[in-house]
Amino acid sequence: MSDMLRAPAEVKYADELDYLESVDDGPKPFSWRLSPKMIRLFILGSERADGLDREIPQKWFGDRSFVERSIVTLASDRGLLLIGDPGTGKSWLAELLAAAICRNSTLVVQGTAGTTEDHIKYSWNVSMVIAKGQSRQSMIPSPIMTAMEGGVIGRFEELTRSTSDVQDALISILSEKYVSIPELDDDNIVFAQPGFSIIATANSRDRGVNDLSSALKRRFNFVRIPVVTNKKSEEEIVRFRTEELLRRHRIELDLPPTLLDILLQSFADLRSAAASATSDDERLESALSTAEQIGVLEDAILHSHFFGDRVLRAQTLAGSLVGSLARRSPEDLAILNKYLHGVVEPRGKKDGGPWQEFLEGGREAIATLS
Repeated sequence: MSDMLRAPAEVKYADELDYLESVDDGPKPFSWRLSPKMIRLFILGSERADGLDREIPQKWFGDRSFVERSIVTLASDRGLLLIGDPGTGKSWLAELLAAAICRNSTLVVQGTAGTTEDHIKYSWNVSMVIAKGQSRQSMIPSPIMTAMEGGVIGRFEELTRSTSDVQDALISILSEKYVSIPELDDDNIVFAQPGFSIIATANSRDRGVNDLSSALKRRFNFVRIPVVTNKKSEEEIVRFRTEELLRRHRIELDLPPTLLDILLQSFADLRSAAASATSDDERLESALSTAEQIGVLEDAILHSHFFGDRVLRAQTLAGSLVGSLARRSPEDLAILNKYLHGVVEPRGKKDGGPWQEFLEGGREAIATLS
C-alpha cells in the first residue's frame, strides 16, 4: 500500500474488512463477503452496542437510510444510481460499498462524451487478432464485463455524461444480464454470475447533458445524496479527510478549530449569497461543495508546510479560498471581493483576531489575481 498514491478502499481498510468478515455471522446475499448489517457498520462506523472487540471508524458521513437503501438495492436485481450535486460523496460511497461487498472497487468505467460501447462491453487485442484470429483469448473485456464474469460489483461514474448509445447498451446488460459476442461462433455469450450489479453515479447539475431514458431509469433504483448543510456533519467530513491527507503526506501540522470554523462559516456565507443571487453573474461558478472545502484546506495545509513556517494561518487559508474559488475573472473575483468587504470586514472589526487576518489574506489574493 505504501507504493500507491491512493489505495482503493479494499486495500486501505483491508485489516478492518478481514476482522469484520471473521466475526460476521449474518446472512449474506449471493457471494457477498459481508452481510448487509456489517457493510452498513463498515461504512457508518461501529457503536458500543455492536459488541465488537475493536472500534470501526465512520468513513462516509450521511443519513443512515441512504446507506441501507443502497445495500438493499444491490441485494436485488436492480442497479443502484447515486445522484446528487458535486462533492456530496457519491463516488466515495460507491467505492466503500463495492469494497465491502466483493473486496474490489476498481472495476470502474468513467463516463465522458468519448465513452463508447466498447468501454462497457469488450474490445480486441489487435495484434493477437492478426496473429491468431478472434477468440476469447484475444478479447479485452471491459470492467463491467469482468464484473459480470466474477459476480461482483461494477461501477459507472458520471453516467449522464455518456452518450445515448452507451446508455442503451447498458440497458441490455441490466435487463438480460448477459453480453453477446457476435464475432465469435462458439463461447459467444458472457453471462452475469450471481452477485453482479452496477453502481452508477450521476451529477444532478448535468441535467440536460445526456438525460437518462425512461427505460434505463426503470432499471436503476435512485438514491439521492443531498448536499451536507449540517455544520457538525460537514465539520466531521472535512476533519476526517484532512487527517487522511496529513497521514498520507506524513505532515505534522495542527488544524486550529478557529480556522476550521472560519472555513465552514465562509462556505455557509457564500452558499447563502449564491441562493439569494438573481443571476449567474452574481453566483460563484464553484458548487461550494464539501469536497471543494476540503480542497481549499488541503491547498492551505500544503502551502503552509512547504512554503510557510509549518503553521496554518488565516491569511494562507484566505489565499487558498480565493485561489480555489475564483475561476472566472472578473465575475468571481468581484463576488469574493464583495463578500470580504460586506461580511468579513465587519466581522473582523467586531471579533478581530483570525477574521481580520483572513480579511487581509483575501485582499492580498484578490489583488494578485486582478
